[in-house]
Amino acid sequence: MPGDVFDGAEYDRRIARTRERLAEAELDAVFVTDPANMNYLTGYDGWSFYVHQGVVVAQDHDPVWVGRQMDAIGARATTTLPEEDIRAYSDDHVHSPHDLHPMDVVADVLDDLGVDDGRIGLEMDAYYFTAKSYTRLQEQLPEAEFTDATLLVNWVRVTKSEQELEYMRQAARISENAMEAGLDAIEEGVPEYEAVEAIYGALIDGTEDYGGDYPSIVPLLPSGDYTGAPHLTWTDEPFSEGDPVVIELSGCRHRYHSPLARTTFVGDPPDEIAETATIVVDGLEAALDTVKPGVTCETVEEAWREEVAKHGIEKADRIGYSVGLGYPPDWGEHTASLRPGDETVLEEDMTFHTIPALWFDEFGVELSETFRVTATGVETLAEFPRRLFTA
Repeated sequence: MPGDVFDGAEYDRRIARTRERLAEAELDAVFVTDPANMNYLTGYDGWSFYVHQGVVVAQDHDPVWVGRQMDAIGARATTTLPEEDIRAYSDDHVHSPHDLHPMDVVADVLDDLGVDDGRIGLEMDAYYFTAKSYTRLQEQLPEAEFTDATLLVNWVRVTKSEQELEYMRQAARISENAMEAGLDAIEEGVPEYEAVEAIYGALIDGTEDYGGDYPSIVPLLPSGDYTGAPHLTWTDEPFSEGDPVVIELSGCRHRYHSPLARTTFVGDPPDEIAETATIVVDGLEAALDTVKPGVTCETVEEAWREEVAKHGIEKADRIGYSVGLGYPPDWGEHTASLRPGDETVLEEDMTFHTIPALWFDEFGVELSETFRVTATGVETLAEFPRRLFTA
């Protein structure tokens, strides 16, 4: 299994670029707990992020994985790290009644690497790094200087390699199949959960050539009066004539995502919804037409905003974000955003999910695309009609 997803040279490049970031930030080491960053630097892949784990990267030592003892087997299976760089804590550190904590072992690793009195970056705003972890490290390493390095590795990830892009294209094929399955399943009288069952089946079934992985976000399926609430999932309720239905999903391949959203309507859509869908498509395409190296993120958003303003609509919000490698609860990379004020300059092989939807109190319409910045413009990874569907 090690090396099946990426070769050693790919990991070497990632670690070298991370060390460059360490040097720029004047850090001796960084302790990453975002499971996507752990995977990016070592290949580690397991559903173990509900307990404390992480990877230490120092300037003069190979990465060190730290995790639960029972998950060390998974580290051996999914990484090429040598045995001495897989450091496990015993199970009595998990929810310990004896004042043991996994950060005690992390502190030991940092001490062994000679950075116990150095400047150490922590992912302080990552989902799986807790306040207790921070205070415990401070207690164990009182001479160390801890600083926030939440997005240090995330920014290394923002430009994709050719192999990463290939996995995202494969994820897009899965997204297409899952979207088609969901749209086919939606009809009057069918419970919402049956449509999601079809979507999930397609997400895992993948294609004839490869299967799918679990996505970082569940399929989102707001319907009826609640399509203006984009992050609702599904219920037992049947679809009814006159219901708009939004589907947002993503195929996943080796943890790489290509999200896709479309809107359908049960029955004949009223003019207001049909016209809104046309506005969303026109705005999305205006934004995509702007994409090329050298353009800023805010310029892409501005193209969308100017297009919808022709119809008297104001929406100065984020319309997209960098995307790729991810673990629950998010497939976004938390770096560049297509929004007013984001002056990040687009570079070739950056990837984004752009979802310039319109949400109102009465209804919402979503259409989205995952795209790559090419040398001269844009490549949308999925090939799926951009229109309002009907059921």
